[in-house]
Formats: sequence, structure tokens, C-alpha cells
Amino acid sequence: MLIDDSLTVRTVFSRMIDREGDLEVVAQAGTAEQALMTLRAVAVDVILLDLEMPGMGGIEALPKLLETAGKAQVLVVSSLTADGAEATLTALQIGAADTMLKPRPGGFDEDYKQNLLSRIRALGGKQAEVIGATPEASAPAPGTPLKPRAVAIGASTGGIHALNLFLRKLPRQFDLPLLITQHLPESFIPVFANQMEMASGRKARLADEGVIVERGEILIAPGHGHMILRKQAGRVVIGLAFHDVPSGCRPSVDPMFASAADAYDGHVAAILLSGMGRDGSEGARHLAQAGGAVLAQDEASSAVWGMPRMVAESGLAHAVLPPEGLAAKVAVMAGGNW
Repeated sequence: MLIDDSLTVRTVFSRMIDREGDLEVVAQAGTAEQALMTLRAVAVDVILLDLEMPGMGGIEALPKLLETAGKAQVLVVSSLTADGAEATLTALQIGAADTMLKPRPGGFDEDYKQNLLSRIRALGGKQAEVIGATPEASAPAPGTPLKPRAVAIGASTGGIHALNLFLRKLPRQFDLPLLITQHLPESFIPVFANQMEMASGRKARLADEGVIVERGEILIAPGHGHMILRKQAGRVVIGLAFHDVPSGCRPSVDPMFASAADAYDGHVAAILLSGMGRDGSEGARHLAQAGGAVLAQDEASSAVWGMPRMVAESGLAHAVLPPEGLAAKVAVMAGGNW
């Protein structure tokens, strides 16, 4: 379903989508009010949603759309600028699964088309066909992991909503440092950090070279580089890296997981939340071999079960649960009286 007040945009999107044999635009609406009425009679898998529309805006309409459309996933089509970051991230926090640029006229080129179609397919449950990723050969069933001294979290498509559910369920007294790599445009990261601070009730900082990892804080990978960790004078400190990784992501979850395993001698709980692709699986394997805990979001609660699937089906995961369950599991593993 396409929800956009611009007939031109709806027409361009419709032409792109309807030319694909496995995709079909089944409904269009110029306002959120029209969309809600249509959704009472039409079943959809994916909704493309504009945020700025006359009448009920996209942010106000989003919870109603999610409730009315059942299991449909929402792809917010927004301008990736600092001005649009807060509204877009609010939509992702509420429950939208993904966001992408709405280009200016003339920007709807072949690259944009393929990016749009791949995201629609992923959100519609066809991610395995698109990313071509299959889990590696099953590893031996994991044994009892080491008690964590830090929690490292990787997330991508659908991950912001999952992160909010996870953080709100963590006991307020839980004070292990939280390390987060979320795939987002660089301009969105400061707003994302503010959101994480509000959701968790703890201080959130952007990772930077030489920053000391402290208990009770959140450290977030910047949009332009990988967050890595190392031992230094008896403390764990942050570093930044900019090398290419197999997943093609920057920031990538893999360097964070692998370096955290080394810096904490395996005393890390690594969590993979909703996301497309396989980022995090190599780092999770390294961490598991060091004795750390690997946890994954379950398929039913994931917008896209790609990243967590890779560790769940390869036998690396100590638990596969919805975000709230992962929070409870980590609290138990940490051994506090929460």
C-alpha cells in the first residue's frame, strides 16, 4: 500500500513495484484517513508511508495503521536530513520497520528502484531470497556462558522498535554498560542517542576514540565508523575503525562483538536484534568461542529475521526470544538482584 499526498510519487512508486512479478500495489491513499478506511477491507503486507501529509500526519497515523493493518510492516519514506531525523526516528521507535530517502524529482533512478524493491521484499518476508544469506553449518550447542560484564547489541531494520522494548524492560538497577551498533545514516545518530537515553533512563554517549566504558552508560557507534573496544591501563576504552567488512556495513556489528570479546575476556552478552543481512554473525561466532553469551531476537517479533536468524539457526544462540524476554534473560545472566 502506498500512502503519500503526492500523486506523482505514488505513480512513480506504483510503476516501479507493479513491474515486478512478485510484487503488487493493492491500494493507494493520499491521506492517512483514506488509508485507514481502505485497510479495513484490503489486506497488505508492506505500507510505504509519507510522514508529511495534510490532515492526520504520518506520526499520528502510524499506531492506528499498525493496529488496523495487522502484521503489515511500515517503510517510512522520508528525507534523510537532520531536520527530518527526529520525526523519522520517532516513527521507527513507535513501530515502523525501516526508512529510506524520498529523492527529489529526477532522483528515482535504477539504484533507488533496486534499493526500494529489496526493502519491500525484506519487509514482506522475502529477505532470504534477496540477501542470499544462509546460516553457516551448525555449531555445537553452546555451553554455559561466562557471566557478562558488558552487553553488546547489534540491530538494523526493525531494530529501533526492538531496542526500545528491550531497554524499557531492563531493570532500572541494571548497570552493565550497553554497547549499541544500529545501522542508521550518520545524521540520525545524535537523535537516536537521545531516544535511547530517554528509553533507558541512563546516559547515552556517542563512541569516540579514547572514551572509557563506564557502568550504567550506553555507548553508541557513530554513523561513519565501527565501534571497537580494547584494554588500556586496566580499563576498557573505545576506539573507532573504518575498514571494510564482509557485510558491507559501516558501522558494523562484527568488529564490536569481536573486539568486545577480546577486551572483556569473553565476559560479554551479545544480542542480535531485527535486521536484514548477516552483520554480526562473524563477531558472534568469535565471542561464543571466547565463552560469551549470544542471544537473538525471535522470528515472530522481528520485522526482518535476517541478522538474528544467522546465529539462531547456526546453533550459536543461547536463547532466542522477543526483546522483552531478552532483557529478562540478560538480567538473570548478569546475576544481580533486580
